[in-house]
Amino acid sequence: MKEHEVRREGGRRRPLTIVAVAVAAVLVATGLYWFEPWKLWQDQRVSEALPSTAPSRPAAGSASAAPAPPGPRTVAQGRLISHEHTTTGTVKIVRLPDGSHTLRLEGLDTSNGPDLRVWLTDAPVKEGTVGWRVFDDGKYVSLGKLKGNKGDQNYPIPADVKLSEYTSVTIWCDRFDVSFGAAALASA
Repeated sequence: MKEHEVRREGGRRRPLTIVAVAVAAVLVATGLYWFEPWKLWQDQRVSEALPSTAPSRPAAGSASAAPAPPGPRTVAQGRLISHEHTTTGTVKIVRLPDGSHTLRLEGLDTSNGPDLRVWLTDAPVKEGTVGWRVFDDGKYVSLGKLKGNKGDQNYPIPADVKLSEYTSVTIWCDRFDVSFGAAALASA
């Protein structure tokens, strides 16, 4: 009888072990999907030139040539400060010769992460942990996914955005609702 009881007890342990291993595997897979830890060791470098629009040329045989429009002009700028991750670089809002605006990140250096976005916001930039989560409390415009965590990059600003309503820029992690870094904008 004892031999039979030992087999039964051992038989119960096997299903529990299989269930525990299956649960652990699901938890590990979910954690890897959610946190994407490999991105911490993968840098994405971007080196975009400032966009420009070619001035229109006068028609051949035209008596008067219109003056060339001014080149790109910085209308606001700020320096990035660190929040959740060490972040440095400069943010500029540039008015292009055709009247459109672009947000330019220059010398960006931050950590890579899951679901990073570039946001124009109306939130004040606060130092330290108190500044990590304020940017989704008010008004913001997502300019798109962060193209890379290092380098120079441009983000077109939609024509209907009233720049006077936005005072800061954040590199926002949409997955965890936290700022990696932010910059207060000041008129240039």
